Amino acid sequence: MRRSALVTGGTRGIGEGIVRALAADGWRVVACGLTEAEIAAFRPDPAVETRRLDVTDQASAEAALAGLERLDLLVNCAGIIQRGGREFDIDGFRNTLEVNLVGTMRMCLAARPLLAAARGSIVNTASMLSFQGSPFVPGYSASKGGVAQLTRSLAAAWAAEGIRVNAVAPGWIETDLTRPLVEDPARSAPILARTPLGRWGRPDDLGGVVVFLASDAARFITGTVLPVDGGYLAV
Repeated sequence: MRRSALVTGGTRGIGEGIVRALAADGWRVVACGLTEAEIAAFRPDPAVETRRLDVTDQASAEAALAGLERLDLLVNCAGIIQRGGREFDIDGFRNTLEVNLVGTMRMCLAARPLLAAARGSIVNTASMLSFQGSPFVPGYSASKGGVAQLTRSLAAAWAAEGIRVNAVAPGWIETDLTRPLVEDPARSAPILARTPLGRWGRPDDLGGVVVFLASDAARFITGTVLPVDGGYLAV
């Protein structure tokens, strides 16, 4: 039977790279996007279905999973970061945690029965800021630290049900969000200088790792938060 995956935040950036990697590996994929405009701009593989999803809304989470007969993999990739000091405002801070951390837990809980039935797995999206603090985006850093601990906690809690729970921690990845940094030599140079592999990551660099973590080759791996950062955290 063809394996089935659902990817939140799957119609752009890192999520899109993961969706395309899973589709290329033969998975049936549901790619979820926040808005109809975002979904309309996405040009998926024919094996990919698109659905609208707001991870901060319980009814939306349940609707995204409705009608799925089987789910072997949940990838939580929906997330936000609020710059310009907005995360030092309590509402901005709370909103970032609601999307990145609470939204991840909401989707894990909603998908649990299907994943248990299939003895499937979850891959969450952590960050370099799961390991480091940030003087600029405290909500994002706190939420991603929480995602790392949530990953370990659910791995321990749900192992008896056959559900493996891991996370990827992306480094500096070239997406629409980071394009201004990529295209500014003065801002890009320090990033590249600290990255031993000497380049920006690409969304498909994450895709291959998720395919591995969801595969039988990783059947004894759970509770892992795996940096995919070109060595950035190693120096």
